Amino acid sequence: MKNYLILIILLFSVKSIAQNASKETFQKNKYELALSYLKKSEYVKALDLFSLASKIKPENKIGQESLREIDTLKEILRKDVLEKISGTWLVTGDKPIWTVKTSENFNNQKVDKLVEVAQDKILFYEQDRASKVKKLIKTEDLLYFNTDRADSLYSAFILSDGRVWDCIFDEDIRVMRAINIAKHGKKGIQKITENNPEVYFVRMK
Repeated sequence: MKNYLILIILLFSVKSIAQNASKETFQKNKYELALSYLKKSEYVKALDLFSLASKIKPENKIGQESLREIDTLKEILRKDVLEKISGTWLVTGDKPIWTVKTSENFNNQKVDKLVEVAQDKILFYEQDRASKVKKLIKTEDLLYFNTDRADSLYSAFILSDGRVWDCIFDEDIRVMRAINIAKHGKKGIQKITENNPEVYFVRMK
């Protein structure tokens, strides 16, 4: 019986060692692939892979180096995002402006909603279409959502109401789409995985 128990323990030990070796090999492959994308300045792909590598075995050298690369890449990508979205945007609705219903609703409204993105602030306005009088509704600090250092999310902002919005920008047609991906409340972060609220914008200037 004693020899049988020893054999079982040895088998589990061998299996555990093999799994760890397999994980480290997988991690190393993802890390090296991330470095290859980094050299080609394909920062988003590199960030995704560094994020994956950091989560496989966070405590080892590759895991820690991946985290440092993530910090650097997020800073680079966020600077690029801010350059793209800085300026004034016209809110067109919760669906693309080219859809019939959204277009009709937009054309019939008497007050436009405007959002101005500055270096460290987001300003929300309402502007009467007839008088062109613009009124400041509220001001928010521009805060990036970054609760998980190892996460590859870099273009999301959190507002004072706890809602987290991820921004997608289309340079060709000068349209921005904001997707509500999470809510930060008393119970912590609650991710929204379906029927996410959305807001569409077109650039004014």
